[in-house]
Amino acid sequence: MTSHPVFIDLSLDEQVQELRKYFKKLGAEISSEKSNKGVEDDLHKIIGVCDVCFKDGEPAQIDGILNSIVSIMITIPLDRGENIVLAYCEKMTKAPNQPLAKVCLQSLWRLFNNLDTASPLRYHVYYHLVQVAKQCDQVLEVFTGVDQLKSQFANCPPSSEQMQKLYRLLHDVTKDTNLERSSKVMIELLGTYTADNACVAREDAMKCIVTALADPNTFLLDPLLSLKPVRFLEGDLIHDLLSIFVSEKLPAYVEFYEEHKEFVNSQGLNHEQNMKKMRLLTFMQLAESNAEMSFEALTKELQITENEVEPFVIEVLKTKLVRARLDQANRKVHISSTMHRTFGAPQWEQLRDLLQAWKENLSSVREGLTNVASAQLDLARSQKLIH
Repeated sequence: MTSHPVFIDLSLDEQVQELRKYFKKLGAEISSEKSNKGVEDDLHKIIGVCDVCFKDGEPAQIDGILNSIVSIMITIPLDRGENIVLAYCEKMTKAPNQPLAKVCLQSLWRLFNNLDTASPLRYHVYYHLVQVAKQCDQVLEVFTGVDQLKSQFANCPPSSEQMQKLYRLLHDVTKDTNLERSSKVMIELLGTYTADNACVAREDAMKCIVTALADPNTFLLDPLLSLKPVRFLEGDLIHDLLSIFVSEKLPAYVEFYEEHKEFVNSQGLNHEQNMKKMRLLTFMQLAESNAEMSFEALTKELQITENEVEPFVIEVLKTKLVRARLDQANRKVHISSTMHRTFGAPQWEQLRDLLQAWKENLSSVREGLTNVASAQLDLARSQKLIH
């Protein structure tokens, strides 16, 4: 998201005077005269009534007024500007409708970009910016990913507590529109906890698991088990359910659901979506150890009919998690490769063995080419001697 730089062709005193008159004219309880306590007191008074312009003003006009306020605000020294900035941010969250929320969003973005990158106030502005973005469906414009978020605060990283608060907000505003991004946010949130405070992150850990399970594009769930707050959930139903999605097959989920229907539904998880995901994960696991699978075997493992096998495999191939070929004539599926559901010590050993085999094969090829080249040289020399 971009914003225009702040530039007002008036002195601070003139801007303050004009703003006071403008809000006084709109009926705000504010004097039209400047404060004898200085520009900071003027700003407090102006910001205190600035939302009066939301009642009847046009968005373009309001944008100009807010731009003027921001241009004054960024001149206030950091040690005296925090209360002013926080008060302004709070006012921007009070927009009564979506068009005005977009104006407030633009104003906050303008303020954020004009603050020094080392200013701790940028965190507070960004937090409120996300809140306003939710009001006007612009969250994905403001928050494009965790890496972008971290780069925004590279020169002045917020505290762990501040980032936890921000991650929770980002999860709440993205969970209905972008589950994949929301899931990544929750994983980052859990990563901010240490062994000393992981026990207090129970609610966050549960949200993280539910978000990851509900995300139709998240299939590698094994890393969640290593997160400290998730470890504290061992023995709980949510941890048992996660373990099933990490390494078990479809029958294990079906059994769990039959025994704990109320729990699954209470977490906001959709049983049919869970079944769809578990079928895909089960197919991936079968593909790890089977170069080919018959349609008959798949109907039993995936609890579908033979007529449903082909459409199911086609959907799996679209995810690019498995490379395979359908053999309709022989009613089989031939597997070329698959992504592992889990990647632990056995997978690392398998990868090591594979790389070692490649290394040995390349050495053999190199040795063979060296021998061929040597033989060619010997032949060329012998022919030269004959002539």
